[in-house]
Amino acid sequence: MKTKPGLVILLVAAVLFSVVFTSAQQPQPPRPENDPLGDSMFPPELVMQHQREIGLTDEQKVFMRGEIQRVTVRFNELQWQLQDAMEALGSTMKESTVNEQQALAQLDKVLDAEREIKHLHVGLVIRIKNKLTLEQQAKLQAIKRISGSVPGRRPGPAPGSNPRPMPQLKEEG
Repeated sequence: MKTKPGLVILLVAAVLFSVVFTSAQQPQPPRPENDPLGDSMFPPELVMQHQREIGLTDEQKVFMRGEIQRVTVRFNELQWQLQDAMEALGSTMKESTVNEQQALAQLDKVLDAEREIKHLHVGLVIRIKNKLTLEQQAKLQAIKRISGSVPGRRPGPAPGSNPRPMPQLKEEG
């Protein structure tokens, strides 16, 4: 049986589309234990949930609220861009004959939006870490160890016992 190149491209793109779309929609699983970034960074949710325990100053709180709000606004813009790019890619792929250059260019738009979202998140956690004192960082590391390194969870229930969902960053208004 002879396979058409367009059909192969369509199938590959459909799989890629579903993986990218699903990963953008689904909560991310806990980081692996050997995650070099996860071991040295602190998610905003973790810092805000334990702000009293780690002794955040008013200046630090104001800084973090401002950064989270700024990042949230940009994140929402990027989510819209990503959704538009995904829909355009899907439309391109539905054609009976797929224009490869157009489909790949559209895929680049999807990947660019995803890259910028990741860049935004990593930049935020870097700025947060840089604003914390060494003592605060040590306290957060201890909290992460006690809670099983799951952001959004306080010490208490055993792993796998239905922890609270991770709070979303919301724009204040």
